[in-house]
Amino acid sequence: MKIHIKTDWKKILKDEFKKEYFHELSTFLDKESDKKKEVYPPQKEIFNAFNYTSYENTKVVIIGQDPYHGEGQAHGISFSVKKENKVPPSLKNMFKELEGDIVFRTPEHGCLENWATQGVLMINSVLTVEKGLPASHRKKGWEYLTDKVIEYLNDNKENLVFILWGNDAKKKGFNIDRSKHLVLESAHPSPFSVKNFYGCKHFSKTNNYLKKKNISQINWDSL
Repeated sequence: MKIHIKTDWKKILKDEFKKEYFHELSTFLDKESDKKKEVYPPQKEIFNAFNYTSYENTKVVIIGQDPYHGEGQAHGISFSVKKENKVPPSLKNMFKELEGDIVFRTPEHGCLENWATQGVLMINSVLTVEKGLPASHRKKGWEYLTDKVIEYLNDNKENLVFILWGNDAKKKGFNIDRSKHLVLESAHPSPFSVKNFYGCKHFSKTNNYLKKKNISQINWDSL
């Protein structure tokens, strides 16, 4: 597996790429490729979250689970899909919450790159998946890498906003220092739990916190 990272994250994570778990993960993915299995996102897009949101620019962290497993959907940014794709249910529910929380016009697409370039790091716990098989690449090593990302952000930055939706994300963010950062938690926006997601107002709460800390706010309506 080639590591396509062009930002400061490449230097930050370089020691992780040398570790045994990452070697085993790379070997696993190479073997899946040799078996002609379809893995999403495409290899050049696996690390897109780090390319669209540098460490230096990160203000907000949204933690997802694993990539979309439908053809052409995943492109390395959690919850986001390429513009030519149908908007997935969880993202539709995020847009509905935005409409009730701030001034927001729901776009016709589900590409969240404009959030990422403003400093919203949207990272899944697991960065790859086999076509049609959700959670198929869990416990292969990705979790160690993404735990390191969260740990590094927690330890080396201040006044970040961590958005944790659902139990998996809450567990992932359990050790975040609440005295240094704002941690927002709610149910996941999936159709199965969305009734407990609506009304969380995480988007306005994020901007209120950033404003209070004299950090430029996120233009959520920029899609």
